[in-house]
Amino acid sequence: MTTIPSLSPLDALHDRLREPLLHFIGGEWVAAQSGETFDFHAPTDNRVLGRAASGDARDIDRAAQAAHAAFPAWKALSGKKRRALLYRVADLIEARAHDIAVAESTDTGQPIRFMKSAAVRAAENFRFFADRAEAAQDGLSLPTEGFLNYTVRQPIGPVGVITPWNTPFMLSSWKIAPALAAGCTVVHKPAEWSPVTATILAEILHEAGIPAGVVNLVHGLGESAGKALTEHPLIRAIAFIGESRTGSLIQKQGADTLKRVHLELGGKNPIVVFDDADLDRTLDAAIFMIYSLNGQRCTSSSRLLVQRGVHDAFVEGLAARVANIRVGDPLDPATEVGPLIHPSQLAKVCSYFDAARADGATIKVGGERIGETGNYVRPTLFTDARNDMRIAQEEIFGPVLTVIPFDTDEDALRLANDVPYGLAAYLWTNDLTRAHTFAHGLDSGMIWVNSENVRHLPTPFGGMKASGIGRDGGDYSFDFYMETKNVAINLSGHRAQQLGLPSAPQNKEQ
Repeated sequence: MTTIPSLSPLDALHDRLREPLLHFIGGEWVAAQSGETFDFHAPTDNRVLGRAASGDARDIDRAAQAAHAAFPAWKALSGKKRRALLYRVADLIEARAHDIAVAESTDTGQPIRFMKSAAVRAAENFRFFADRAEAAQDGLSLPTEGFLNYTVRQPIGPVGVITPWNTPFMLSSWKIAPALAAGCTVVHKPAEWSPVTATILAEILHEAGIPAGVVNLVHGLGESAGKALTEHPLIRAIAFIGESRTGSLIQKQGADTLKRVHLELGGKNPIVVFDDADLDRTLDAAIFMIYSLNGQRCTSSSRLLVQRGVHDAFVEGLAARVANIRVGDPLDPATEVGPLIHPSQLAKVCSYFDAARADGATIKVGGERIGETGNYVRPTLFTDARNDMRIAQEEIFGPVLTVIPFDTDEDALRLANDVPYGLAAYLWTNDLTRAHTFAHGLDSGMIWVNSENVRHLPTPFGGMKASGIGRDGGDYSFDFYMETKNVAINLSGHRAQQLGLPSAPQNKEQ
């Protein structure tokens, strides 16, 4: 008897990518109605990794119609039954965790050391929101004299979910899990640069028993499939993760159909280091929050504000560590920074090296592309910077850190807030009063004190200013995916004013 060896996860991935990735609409895998596909590429060498169905308005309409048709039954399904289905999704994600990690690293260039936890986090998202499905409709009791008011929540309807190319599997779960727990149906449009794990998630949802039409997947470009989704009249809300400029377009495109929008956008997040901080722990966190995930995350701490008394010594220790970061094959467990997602992203990041020089900053470490194959860039550290420089104001979205000194608390707060963004901030100090006071003064939606980004799922996630609109996490997600309505019960025999009664008879002698 001959034993056929099983394929490794990487070989299995390449084997499945011999055929184009299809849409998943109404419970069926279908090609684009145009018959067209688009290529997506491996960041390691920019060869064609695979092809995906290129959706347009016709595919989006078919998916929206499927979500609309499936909505009444999914809305009526008890929270307990939705919970069981979402738990099954989580179990299947964990069963395929290694395959997901390999696919995500291959598709995005993210190091496997970080992608190993992507599936685990996605499963946690599904279980977290599954546990809240039964109580999602709950509201408040608001009694007043003569009346009992109470609120209830109901799912808003079919929603569009548009997810980005950085850590796409986890971020897709972050949007889709609460939508399903709330009772909404979904049309998912993943980023065209990283479509593989969106297909895997659709397979898992189907295998778990999520009914046909409840979750639909349409691949495609933003200007065709994405735009059609934001404009479709059956889609009641759009949940988007991506850059601020695209978020602005989505808000405009959804205006004619009065769509609710949740926009999780960019950031230029400060990490503020005072001279009384635990500098060893601060150094670890500062490096991790900008150079992990290739610097391609919205919450990365891309501006380092350091009090002048410790600035020089801190920067010297930082530079030594940055120069030692291991760049290489994302599937190598030793790799700390992999290739950037796409040649255009590489070109964008590299353009800031010239911008830094032109503005008078110093490139202390890095500032160059690595090799001619793939999208590798050397982890970079800018010093001698000012807050008005482009490198301090614009979201670079790569492994690039800008260091700016400050003198006083007031100086630090002014610098921290003086950017268009307000997503996250990181504060390092051992002064308890300063920590609270400074945190209250920051124009950021999320602030961590003496820590890197450590997410607690019930807490709100979202930003201010150009960093977005709305909040995810815990019950905040249900505020977006559900409508709240008030029911008022008259308990006292209250009677409205009487209008239109017959006039009293007039005295004819008058």
